[in-house]
Amino acid sequence: MAPPPNLARRRALTDGALRVLAATGLHGFSHRAVDTAADLPAGTAANYFGSRDALLAAAAERVLELHEEDMAAAHGLVVGPVDREGLIGLLAMSLEMSAKLHRDRYLAVYELTLESTRRPALRATFDAIRDAAIEFTCEQHRALGLATSRQDVETLITLYGGALFTLITGQAGEHGKDGEPDTATCAALARTMVAGISS
Repeated sequence: MAPPPNLARRRALTDGALRVLAATGLHGFSHRAVDTAADLPAGTAANYFGSRDALLAAAAERVLELHEEDMAAAHGLVVGPVDREGLIGLLAMSLEMSAKLHRDRYLAVYELTLESTRRPALRATFDAIRDAAIEFTCEQHRALGLATSRQDVETLITLYGGALFTLITGQAGEHGKDGEPDTATCAALARTMVAGISS
């Protein structure tokens, strides 16, 4: 019987994979580079993930895990149900935190997303991740007392992804210290996502 997988080591490898993708893109992505980024012996990544595709898929799945942890933590700070203004505040906070604290993670996501258009197996992984993200977000909205429909959640996720891309790549509004997006820009984007553009 095979020994159980070392989950801590697997996590270190997938986190290392995200760092490699953010720093060098796919052209610099390899099992050896991930071993180095994770500070693990050569050959470790290959032992856990037998192919480059398997390693890319595991990195994508790690992103979902991290996103769900962040979302659950943020919602855990909320006391009682929230209204539309509360949802706007949560989205603004999430945008700002993601753009400032997790820039490398999302740079890796963009690399993976582009690659998934050329790799059917990775595309299937991304489709499954998107479905899981939608379900998780619906559950979080219900827990907050929001009557957001699944279709509205899908729309919000699409808009959120586009807004975050423009923030991380420096294309949205004013930026503060070291080129980071400022709070006002994140709040304006969140408000438009939920309430639309005023006529």
